[in-house]
Amino acid sequence: MNTKLTLTLEKEVIELAKKYAKEKGQSLSEMVENYFKLVTVSRREINEKQLSPKVRKLRGIIKIDQKIDYNQTLTEELSKKYGI
Repeated sequence: MNTKLTLTLEKEVIELAKKYAKEKGQSLSEMVENYFKLVTVSRREINEKQLSPKVRKLRGIIKIDQKIDYNQTLTEELSKKYGI
Protein backbone atom coordinates (compact mmCIF):
# COMPACT_ATOMS: atom_id res chain seq x y z
CA MET A 1 0.00 0.00 0.00
CA ASN A 2 1.43 3.36 -1.01
CA THR A 3 0.88 6.48 1.05
CA LYS A 4 1.89 10.09 0.61
CA LEU A 5 4.90 11.62 2.38
CA THR A 6 5.70 15.33 2.38
CA LEU A 7 9.35 16.34 2.73
CA THR A 8 10.87 19.78 3.13
CA LEU A 9 14.25 20.07 1.41
CA GLU A 10 16.42 22.76 -0.09
CA LYS A 11 15.31 23.68 -3.60
CA GLU A 12 18.76 22.96 -5.07
CA VAL A 13 18.81 19.48 -3.49
CA ILE A 14 15.40 18.69 -4.99
CA GLU A 15 16.45 19.87 -8.45
CA LEU A 16 19.65 17.82 -8.38
CA ALA A 17 17.80 14.77 -7.07
CA LYS A 18 15.18 15.04 -9.82
CA LYS A 19 17.90 15.27 -12.45
CA TYR A 20 19.72 12.29 -10.99
CA ALA A 21 16.53 10.21 -10.79
CA LYS A 22 15.69 11.04 -14.40
CA GLU A 23 19.18 9.98 -15.53
CA LYS A 24 18.70 6.68 -13.71
CA GLY A 25 15.26 6.15 -15.25
CA GLN A 26 13.32 6.28 -12.01
CA SER A 27 11.02 8.68 -10.24
CA LEU A 28 12.11 10.77 -7.30
CA SER A 29 9.62 8.83 -5.15
CA GLU A 30 11.24 5.53 -6.16
CA MET A 31 14.66 6.92 -5.38
CA VAL A 32 13.60 8.10 -1.91
CA GLU A 33 11.83 4.79 -1.22
CA ASN A 34 14.92 2.82 -2.25
CA TYR A 35 17.08 4.98 0.01
CA PHE A 36 14.79 4.36 2.98
CA LYS A 37 14.85 0.62 2.23
CA LEU A 38 18.64 0.75 2.11
CA VAL A 39 19.10 2.50 5.45
CA THR A 40 16.53 0.34 7.24
CA VAL A 41 17.63 -3.04 5.87
CA SER A 42 19.12 -4.14 9.19
CA ARG A 43 15.79 -3.48 10.91
CA ARG A 44 13.75 -5.61 8.51
CA GLU A 45 13.42 -9.35 8.53
CA ILE A 46 14.36 -10.83 5.19
CA ASN A 47 11.79 -13.42 4.25
CA GLU A 48 13.32 -16.41 2.49
CA LYS A 49 10.45 -16.40 -0.03
CA GLN A 50 11.34 -12.85 -1.12
CA LEU A 51 14.70 -14.03 -2.45
CA SER A 52 15.15 -15.34 -5.95
CA PRO A 53 16.14 -19.02 -6.29
CA LYS A 54 19.68 -18.02 -7.31
CA VAL A 55 20.12 -15.79 -4.26
CA ARG A 56 18.68 -18.47 -1.96
CA LYS A 57 21.21 -20.95 -3.34
CA LEU A 58 24.12 -18.53 -2.75
CA ARG A 59 22.99 -17.30 0.65
CA GLY A 60 25.52 -18.19 3.35
CA ILE A 61 28.08 -19.61 0.91
CA ILE A 62 30.81 -17.16 1.95
CA LYS A 63 32.27 -17.58 5.42
CA ILE A 64 34.38 -14.79 6.92
CA ASP A 65 36.49 -14.64 10.06
CA GLN A 66 35.69 -11.08 11.03
CA LYS A 67 32.45 -9.25 11.75
CA ILE A 68 31.64 -6.83 8.91
CA ASP A 69 29.37 -3.82 9.35
CA TYR A 70 27.28 -4.19 6.20
CA ASN A 71 25.74 -0.71 6.40
CA GLN A 72 29.13 0.96 6.85
CA THR A 73 30.64 -0.98 3.94
CA LEU A 74 27.66 -0.19 1.72
CA THR A 75 27.78 3.50 2.64
CA GLU A 76 31.51 3.66 1.85
CA GLU A 77 31.08 1.94 -1.52
CA LEU A 78 28.12 4.12 -2.51
CA SER A 79 30.11 7.22 -1.51
CA LYS A 80 32.95 6.10 -3.77
CA LYS A 81 30.58 5.37 -6.62
CA TYR A 82 28.49 8.55 -6.43
CA GLY A 83 31.05 10.92 -4.88
CA ILE A 84 28.87 11.74 -1.89
